[in-house]
Parts: sequence; structure tokens; C-alpha cells
Amino acid sequence: MKIGIASDHGGYDLKEALKDYLADKGYQFEDYGTYSTESVDYPDYAHLVARAIQQGKLSRGILICGSGIGISMAANRFIGIRAALCSEPLSAELSRRHNDANVLCLGGRLIGREMAYKIADTWLSTEFEGGRHQGRIDKLDII
Repeated sequence: MKIGIASDHGGYDLKEALKDYLADKGYQFEDYGTYSTESVDYPDYAHLVARAIQQGKLSRGILICGSGIGISMAANRFIGIRAALCSEPLSAELSRRHNDANVLCLGGRLIGREMAYKIADTWLSTEFEGGRHQGRIDKLDII
């Protein structure tokens, strides 16, 4: 599994901490920016990761902005992207089991590092159940 990770300035510090955590856990990832706390626009970074998933360059993505809300909205504009804003491990688990979320969104100003690590661990280790949930997923991309 190859993961793309990106943030705006509001999520930069948490992104950097998560990169270290993911590396320690042995995950392969690519950093799509931002690379400082200088103010930037979150849609630009959501778009980079969403497009890479659409193109098959990434299996999943992790996106972080101040609240997680804006970056999740931006990512969910792309067909085939199922971005879930999660603030604790149960929502992360359910987003994978029931919704096959392929992008995890976090609020860098709302959750601490330890909680982010627990959320990421849960999200990355939970498989999609399929079955009755697949039909619902199929309806998401109907234009």
C-alpha cells in the first residue's frame, strides 16, 4: 500500500509528526506538501492526492488542514474519492469497514498527535467489508 500525505499550513505540524510515525511503522508514503507553515490553499493539496489516487499512483491518502473539513470537501469533489473526516478511532474504523474510505482527513488544530496516531493505525489496518455496503459505494459516483 502506498499512501499520499498532504496538508495545508494548519495541518503541517501534524503531517510532519504523522510522516515520522508512518515511517517508523514501515508504511510507504509520498509527501505532496505543503512543506512549511506559510499560508497556502488546502484545495491545492487535496487535489494533488486525489488525482494521484485516481491515476493509480496511490492506494490511499491522508489529508490534514486546520479543521479537516475544508480539505475533505475538496477531496470529495473527485470521482472515486471517498474522503472521511475522522476525529477518533471508531469513525476511522467505520469509514473503512462500511464506506471503503480511501482518504483519511484530520483536523490538525483539533486533535493531538497521539489521537492522530490511533486514528491512522485503525484506518490503515481496517479492511472494507464489502457485501451490502458495496452497492451503497457504487451509488456514490453516479453523476
